[in-house]
Formats: sequence, structure tokens, C-alpha cells
Amino acid sequence: MEDCIEVILQDQGPLSLRRREHPWVTACTGAMLTSLYGLWSLFALPGLRRVPWKLKVPYLPSSQQQTGNVLKHLHGRSGRLADLGSGDGRLVFAASSVGFQCTGFEINSILVAYAQAKAHWTGPPCSQANFVKTDFWMTDLSSYNNVTAFLAPGAMEVLGDKLLKELPDDAFVVACRFPFPRWPPQSSLGSGLDQTWAYDISAVRASLTKSTSAM
Repeated sequence: MEDCIEVILQDQGPLSLRRREHPWVTACTGAMLTSLYGLWSLFALPGLRRVPWKLKVPYLPSSQQQTGNVLKHLHGRSGRLADLGSGDGRLVFAASSVGFQCTGFEINSILVAYAQAKAHWTGPPCSQANFVKTDFWMTDLSSYNNVTAFLAPGAMEVLGDKLLKELPDDAFVVACRFPFPRWPPQSSLGSGLDQTWAYDISAVRASLTKSTSAM
């Protein structure tokens, strides 16, 4: 965002000269930049005041390839699915279309409203896809046997501790773009920005227990 602002200012020339020759240009430019920054903040940095710095996650929509990889990991499974940081809901819609009862957790009210509206007009019934404006860090996830997450690297270790504490042994977790540190994946699909990792919670617990015992 800062780069964009710098480029715009450079293209407009010195500020002092603009104020003397075209004062309305300064006013219009300032209003435009303020509006752009406001929109960017609303969508890219949700709930900043309520979430600790290391757990803040910007809005980054899943690609079509990444969503397809997640569905391949989930093939053969069923039940309840929690999508942590559901954004515009595209992963929830994809998973609900193959039979999962999905809940998308999102603290950005604009994204929640968009996903709810899309579900109402074009998406699956609310029994299959539900979106809630809730901080999943403060939510007990023990009733879900499937979890998907597309967060930031700094949040993955903390999320891993939470999921190990709350999820049942038969739970299945899929991480997008950023894997869980120290967790042995059951499988991985894709590469680069579209890479995904799948984890069996019972296998992860057994591996971590074995590692602790060996120390």
C-alpha cells in the first residue's frame, strides 16, 4: 500500500507546487488515497484491535487450484467442517457442495455479510453452509471432525496447540500454503502458493508423544 501511495505522489510532482497551481488536485488525491486505504484496511486487516499481533491474518482468497487440492484431501470424509478464516466463503461453498456441514469462522463483518448474502441467493442451504462473525481463537472446536485453515505462518504453531487440545482423535486437518511446524503430514498436494498439507490428528499426537519420550 505504501508503495502505491509513493508512486502516486511521485507522478503528481512536488506537493508545494501542486498546492499553488492546482489546489483541487491535492484535495482529490488525498480523498482518493484515504478511501483506498480505508477499503484496504477493512478487507485485508480484519479485527486488528481484538487479535494479538502475531495472530493477525490478512485477507488472501484461496485460488481455484488450492481449493481443488483441499477437496482432494477431504475425499472420502464426511461430517462437520470448520473453515478458520473463511474470507469470502469460497472454500466453505466448495466443501458444502460435496456434502460437508460447514461453518466458516470470520471476524471481518464485510466478508461475513458477503458470504451470507451469496449463500442466501446462490449457495447451498444454511444447513450445509453457515458463516459466523466469531473469533475462532475463542471458540471450542471439539465438535468438528474436519478443519481447514489458510492463515499466516506466525499463527500456525499457536493454532496447532489449540487443535491438539480440542479436536477429537478422528479429526482431519488441512492447511493451505503454510504447514504446521513439527506436525508430520499425512499427504501434500500442489506446490508453491497452492500447496496444501493434510494431517491426521491421532497420528500427529502419536508422533509428538514419541518425540517427547525420546528426548
